[in-house]
Amino acid sequence: MTIRFGTDGWRAVISDTFTFANLQLVSQAIADYVLHTATTPQPEVVVGFDTRFLSDRYAVEVARVLAGNNIIAWLTRADAPTPAVSYNVVHRKAAAGVMITASHNAPRYNGVKLKAPYGGSASVHQARMVERFLEENQERGRGPNMIDYQVALQRELIRRFDPSWAYYEHLSHLVDLDKISAGELRVVADAMYGAGRGCFREILARTRTRLTEIRCEMNPGFGGIHPEPIARYLQALVAAVQAEHADIGLATDGDADRIGAVDALGNFVDPHHIFALAIRYLVERRGWSGMVVKTVSTTMMVDRLAARYGLPLRETPVGFNHIADLMLSDDVLIGGEESGGIGIKGHIPEGDGILMGLLLLEIVADAGVPLHELVADLQKQVGPTCYARCDMRLPYPVVKSEMIARLTDAAPPVMNGQTVVKIDTLDGIKYRMADDSWLLIRPSGTEPVLRVYAEAPDAGGVSALLETGRKMAGIE
Repeated sequence: MTIRFGTDGWRAVISDTFTFANLQLVSQAIADYVLHTATTPQPEVVVGFDTRFLSDRYAVEVARVLAGNNIIAWLTRADAPTPAVSYNVVHRKAAAGVMITASHNAPRYNGVKLKAPYGGSASVHQARMVERFLEENQERGRGPNMIDYQVALQRELIRRFDPSWAYYEHLSHLVDLDKISAGELRVVADAMYGAGRGCFREILARTRTRLTEIRCEMNPGFGGIHPEPIARYLQALVAAVQAEHADIGLATDGDADRIGAVDALGNFVDPHHIFALAIRYLVERRGWSGMVVKTVSTTMMVDRLAARYGLPLRETPVGFNHIADLMLSDDVLIGGEESGGIGIKGHIPEGDGILMGLLLLEIVADAGVPLHELVADLQKQVGPTCYARCDMRLPYPVVKSEMIARLTDAAPPVMNGQTVVKIDTLDGIKYRMADDSWLLIRPSGTEPVLRVYAEAPDAGGVSALLETGRKMAGIE
């Protein structure tokens, strides 16, 4: 058995590779890593889980293994958002965090996200350490140290707790709830059956926000959809916004570290626009400054805003762990990726769908105009831009380096009538054109999928670039 940590942890199909036995082995490797790096005699680890099939039982198994290694496991009482679990790693000064989730992936998947003491995703180096312990244990035939759940509770090696209130208190210092309240917004919150259910209701309970919740009941199969807040999975949110005559709809993914939105007209507002609106608001209305960090698949609107405000800009590979590295070492104003993982200064280095949903409410309330008008004004100032992504399941393994080499050699001088001015290979291969349009082709780091991304001034240009990308990748 070979288990590898991808862009953000280990993910696999339930009952195929993601089994109780394999999870126990991975948990032992995490325990070994924690004990190897611990600075206290008895380290503590925060363990949480989402709403997926068996996630609660998987989390108990992780806690039992940690307890069997004399590590205190703070196990959440119920499903919780990844950012809430991550924040509690810092709040409790824990050595690490473990979140049982497959995030936005299909219901048949589950996974493990490993969190570092600073609350963000474990670094590549830390993930490789866990992999090495796993390999060494398998070579030695060493199984997991485990303890009975009830015995661990009695010995206080497993301690159940609610991560929400410390997390909510922290968020209340990052967003202006009074301003949100004054806006008296009509909001629909769509948890997509994920761990973000109830969060907006609880945080906004004492404001004058009129909130409607949808898809917030427990449904481990996510209603048969991917719990990913992108347009194709948000028809229920669009319908609810229109039925409720709401000002805005907010959607979070399976573990609530990603955000998507819908305006009052039923238009999907993607994370590119949320990211750009947040930059403009934080600089112009709050007077904040700092570095702007984005992944290679994120809109050029971010580049234009950073240039307008004289802010340094950094581009990273896909995966919030790369953004987190810079948030730990530099004065970062905001960091984000096209998938909806966005974080801001003052927070843990983690994408947070709950935080960004609240910030978007603050932005709309402060402006006093509908969200669609804010988006239109943004397009007028730093557009026009149009973006799309195409995901294609791979019928065969792809060696990333070989694909990059092949596509670099095959790079055309012109795409969609525009000269190719630069080719980047930071993560996959990205072709940049003279008019700021771009095409990115990269294999996913979490599932057997090839992703093709494109941005251009209009929808026709995006469609043409996506078709070019599909042909270049050899997938018709």
